[in-house]
Amino acid sequence: MSTATKLSPQALAEACADAMWTGDFAAQRLGMVRDHVAPGEAVLSMTITEAMLNGHDLAHGGYVFTLADTAFAYACNGYNQRTVGHQASITYVAPGHLGDRLTATAREIHRAGRGGIYDITVTNQRGERIAEFRGHSRTVKGTHLPE
Repeated sequence: MSTATKLSPQALAEACADAMWTGDFAAQRLGMVRDHVAPGEAVLSMTITEAMLNGHDLAHGGYVFTLADTAFAYACNGYNQRTVGHQASITYVAPGHLGDRLTATAREIHRAGRGGIYDITVTNQRGERIAEFRGHSRTVKGTHLPE
């Protein structure tokens, strides 16, 4: 029996997240923090810095998308199958501001075969909704941990 198959689902999700985090330089350099991972779930947070502001002095949508997309990645990669984004969309409902602590909460909606659907809500430190993101995943060859 492999190491991966000996782990509980929660321990497997955490081990996969740790393996991904090692090379996730984008998330690390943007100051993201993994607040929670579980099978089909992830919560990541990030503080909006001056470098993340657009010409309207608001959080650039690309950074909000990146946070949501990263939570999506950790939610769908907790089963020890390499999984990539196949399609994603985002709806911005309120602006983020300098110093806001944004939190992206991802949850699995459906997972079957090689595909999955995940909804991610981005909120600020006051719990106000900033964006809604939906991602479709596709598993590819490979694992995060040895089989």
